[in-house]
Amino acid sequence: MLKGLENNLIDFLKIFYGDVGMPGVIVMMTLESMMLPLPSEIIMPLAGWLLVGKVAGPVPIWLQVGLTGLAGALGCLIGSCLAYWIGQAGGRFLVEKYGQYVLIRPEHLDTSEKWVARWGTYAAFFSRLLPVVRTFVSLPMGVSRSRFIPFAILTFVGSFIWSLGLAWLGYLLGPKFDQVRSSSGWLDYLIVIALAGLVVYFVYTSFKHHPSPSPKD
Repeated sequence: MLKGLENNLIDFLKIFYGDVGMPGVIVMMTLESMMLPLPSEIIMPLAGWLLVGKVAGPVPIWLQVGLTGLAGALGCLIGSCLAYWIGQAGGRFLVEKYGQYVLIRPEHLDTSEKWVARWGTYAAFFSRLLPVVRTFVSLPMGVSRSRFIPFAILTFVGSFIWSLGLAWLGYLLGPKFDQVRSSSGWLDYLIVIALAGLVVYFVYTSFKHHPSPSPKD
């Protein structure tokens, strides 16, 4: 069933990008960042495949890929800000009552609040580099009243890195993207492993520079 929905999304995006072009990337990533089940792992690679190289004129490929990543990051920022403000306005009550309809449970909020308490607004950056987590982190950060300006900046930076990488991968794979998605899920695991490594490195270096205090005699 999930595979069928994924194939339907791919077919829709092929038509949508063909009709709308780059603004379609902004629209889809806005919806994805508002906690709708629209995986950026499909949205951005398809944009890299279908849109990069289609621009008329002597526009370098690297610039086209960068603009595609920028469009994805802008969409993420818009959707994340909307989710942040909804969380700030509705608080925990909103999550507990309606979160189940967008696959957010109170435990997600608890985890996010602990993450924010430990890492502050930097949680916005690193969460944007993690599949699944990136989709719902903005609402709990609004609930926890994280500072908005740092939240927006770090969200944009993290989203740009994520979107740029996926767009470039989609451009490199080209038509093979369909084959990769249908034949196996190795791409998802590769992305998760690579980005999880970045988070582990960040956590390690943070603890290394902030050692636990020695127990009192």
